[in-house]
Amino acid sequence: MTAQKPMILVVDDEEICLAQISIYLKELDYKIVTASNGQDALDLLNSDPHAYGLVILDKFMEGMNGIEVLKQIKDDPDLRILPVIMQTADTAPEKILEGIRAGAYYYLTKPFSAEKLLSVVDNALSLYRDTRLAREELINLKESLHRVNELSFSFRNRQEAREMTAFLSCAGNLNMAQEMGLMELLLNAIEHGNLAITYDEKTQLIRDNQLETEINRRLNLPEYEDKTVTVKFKRNSSNLTFIISDQGSGFDWEPYLDMQLERINDNHGRGIAMAKNMSFNELLYQGDGNVVHAIIVTHQ
Repeated sequence: MTAQKPMILVVDDEEICLAQISIYLKELDYKIVTASNGQDALDLLNSDPHAYGLVILDKFMEGMNGIEVLKQIKDDPDLRILPVIMQTADTAPEKILEGIRAGAYYYLTKPFSAEKLLSVVDNALSLYRDTRLAREELINLKESLHRVNELSFSFRNRQEAREMTAFLSCAGNLNMAQEMGLMELLLNAIEHGNLAITYDEKTQLIRDNQLETEINRRLNLPEYEDKTVTVKFKRNSSNLTFIISDQGSGFDWEPYLDMQLERINDNHGRGIAMAKNMSFNELLYQGDGNVVHAIIVTHQ
């Protein structure tokens, strides 16, 4: 994968909204493709499923509405990994949850600022880029790792997390949705576990485009420099299990297993719910929350 920024598909039946979002995104040099209805959007995605890194989708459109488009994206094996940002003027909590539970990665309520949009876009694309890069790194690993039944790794930073995702994806023959969920859990173990970045701190760091800088700063601090994340992979006749352990103090994990109303408009905080609902058959936290078992059933 090159360093070139991915294409973003913006879908809205109002020309003013298309123009406004395009102007916001072009300020950061993103390549924009637009569609004025749901069917045109699906046709563009299906014609080249791997060309896009993100979809920004209006909920209310003539003909096929945004929820219907979202469901078709998430039902398509070639498209379901794409992060989708749903935008709407409908701020009713139950309607917002409907979109999140249908697979929207983020939910923006109109009107929104350029700062808010760009913050959400950058965070969604960051995970997508990491997952795509991890997939590219496993090309030469497949034949040998398919025969491995148990692996154990320790790592400290985002680059190593990407490498671990590549190894483990190859060993387990994971699809991209499973890779993305695994990547989320590994990054959470680094950021929130070992480096003790709080939820509110991460919100502000993403808003200021300083998350990676802060991660690197903390990695070099004496209190964090010796901390590692351990991930163990186990295969048996019926499932794959990933056991991820960090050396942090843990967290209250239960509220993050599903989307909560108070976090709907935050610029992060969906990774665990996404992993539980889209990537793994079971997601089991233990103790204080610094150990998680992620299970994929391979044979019923």
